[in-house]
Amino acid sequence: MKKHLLVRIIAVIILLAAVFYVGWLKSQPPPTSIEYKNTDYGFTVTLPLSWQGYTVSADRWTGYAIGGTGDVAAATGPFISIHNPRWTGANTYQDIPIYVFTISQWADLQAEKFHISAAPIGPSELGRNAKYVFALPARYNFAFPSGYEEVERIMQSKPLTAF
Repeated sequence: MKKHLLVRIIAVIILLAAVFYVGWLKSQPPPTSIEYKNTDYGFTVTLPLSWQGYTVSADRWTGYAIGGTGDVAAATGPFISIHNPRWTGANTYQDIPIYVFTISQWADLQAEKFHISAAPIGPSELGRNAKYVFALPARYNFAFPSGYEEVERIMQSKPLTAF
């Protein structure tokens, strides 16, 4: 008899806990953003829900010595692009481009030991951690592709967090 009563009490406790948990889940606000996390370099980028299904590609940037002939690389590093899910090869959509520099490469860029584009200004820092500086390329959106206004709004919200 005591065993059956104990089993019933445990069943009621489990049922009440489940009911409270489901009620708590329903009371939580729906998510308003998603997150891209890059564990290789140590940063996250907060994106609007409309970017659900984004893709990421990786390439390399190349820096050339200032005053050099322009054909010898002085530095190179990762270049990560986060693509809006509406992006296709036939219909390009503004990416979120992120240059990754080592701390010493960033210092050399700031000291004008090399440049990475013909733009009269360099990339702008988005964040940094102990090893890397993350930067937005200068003039990344000067072709005004579809979605450039949306990416400008995203970037104004300071979406990158380094860890």
